[in-house]
Amino acid sequence: MPISTSDTARLRAKLDAKAKALGFDALGIAAAETPGLTGRNLHSFVALERHGTMAWLAETADRRESPKALWPEAKSAVVVAMNYGPDSDPLVTLGRPDAATISVYARNRDYHDIIKGRLKELAAQVAKLTGGDVKVFVDTAPLMEKPLARLAGLGWQGKHTNLVSRDFGSWLFLGVILTAAEFAPDQPADDSCGSCRACLDACPTAAFPAPYQIDARRCISYLTIEHAGPIDAALRPLMGNRIYGCDDCLAVCPWNKFAQTGHEAKLAARDDLRAPALAQLARLDDAAFRSRFTGSPIKRIGRDRFVRNVLIAIGNSGDAALAASAEALLNDAAPGVRAMAVWACRRLMPHGEVERLRGRWLPHETDADVRAEWAAA
Repeated sequence: MPISTSDTARLRAKLDAKAKALGFDALGIAAAETPGLTGRNLHSFVALERHGTMAWLAETADRRESPKALWPEAKSAVVVAMNYGPDSDPLVTLGRPDAATISVYARNRDYHDIIKGRLKELAAQVAKLTGGDVKVFVDTAPLMEKPLARLAGLGWQGKHTNLVSRDFGSWLFLGVILTAAEFAPDQPADDSCGSCRACLDACPTAAFPAPYQIDARRCISYLTIEHAGPIDAALRPLMGNRIYGCDDCLAVCPWNKFAQTGHEAKLAARDDLRAPALAQLARLDDAAFRSRFTGSPIKRIGRDRFVRNVLIAIGNSGDAALAASAEALLNDAAPGVRAMAVWACRRLMPHGEVERLRGRWLPHETDADVRAEWAAA
């Protein structure tokens, strides 16, 4: 059902006002289609196995090719963005080896919870104004929201593959409403990266094989959040003290100079997550972990994977005083935690002390990965 010309401006003004009232910073509209190249790039990404252990990406690749593959009746996509620009340099903690660096987006409430309810409220407004059916998507759904955001004029996918906005830099959360109503689309955004490669050069693990391409298997965000198994020993030293996500490629984007601090209070960094002490985080048991991260996206990875990440940061600290925190976890119930406790001890302790600990713990160890870490000692 196309929107009549006489109604277009009126309806758009109402949508813009409603989106602003709900706390969204930008709204754009695109046709519910993405170029064929988008789907081909996704299939190439999967064929090269750059998705790592994220099997769901391969399983849903066909559905992700186009919004119409998800919902054939969709005519338009209403794309909204929320600015979560930090109020200080998010990379400053990289120079503090005793502290943890947590990605900006995870320093408070889970943005999925914040956005989804408001997106549903905006979708109800779309349905009321147009009489057409609607469906709501945040980035947990098999929908490629970044290409749609570009088509809707909100920004372009930068060389780091994330959305970049002239107004908000690289700090935007996205949500999509698919509607059976047909709106006039906005003008797509032009790529304005030019010759800049700051994001590519900033990546600690060289996760970008080429501009506009990413290999998740080397990305610290993937390694610390999505990857459940052992982390490649060659990549661990490159992770520094990044224990949940990585903002390096986002934070160095020159377009950030135009970004303002995000105004959503629930996304403002909690003081206890700006630079938490590694020693304190290493002591978290499951109950303490759940209590500390209630409502946070960090809670979703579970205590064991989180402490595994903390131990890698401890091993990278170069601080012998933190060795005790690693030693205390050599008999942890989780094999992944024990393995990285061994690795951290090897990095921080004199060889003789490591040998003493190996003599104590290796004879009783049954997990192959943990035994391999002891053998490497």
